[in-house]
Amino acid sequence: MKNTVFGIFLFLGITMVAQSVDYNTKKGYVANGYDVVSYFDGAALEGNTTFVTEYKGAKFKFASNENLKKFIANPDMYLPKYGGYCAYAVAVAGKKVSINPETYEVRDGELYLFYNSGKNNTLESWLAESPEKLKVKADKNWETIKKK
Repeated sequence: MKNTVFGIFLFLGITMVAQSVDYNTKKGYVANGYDVVSYFDGAALEGNTTFVTEYKGAKFKFASNENLKKFIANPDMYLPKYGGYCAYAVAVAGKKVSINPETYEVRDGELYLFYNSGKNNTLESWLAESPEKLKVKADKNWETIKKK
């Protein structure tokens, strides 16, 4: 009985952690199915359905088995900031906005994704308006909106 109760609490704790952040899973995967490890190698590569894992309730695709293994070894290192939503929109509007997975920045070891459509490339705005100040605003806004 004791083990059953412990198992239920463990399952509930894992479920609650898995749901503590709303990840942008457009197309069923974080980063629209792009390989989050590849960004750290300087390329935005589409993931392959052969190399898939789930972490914190969200699915991730990878371009290679090597990148999948890197992610599994240290997943938190590769998670995009703000659940994979547009960093600029989180900073300036406190809103979750979809991204273009090929528009990104790795800064201080963290992955930031951005909206980019037509003449609206929010990475350009992010860079022009001081990323350091915008990160502070985005971090604060994310605390309010991350579970919504």
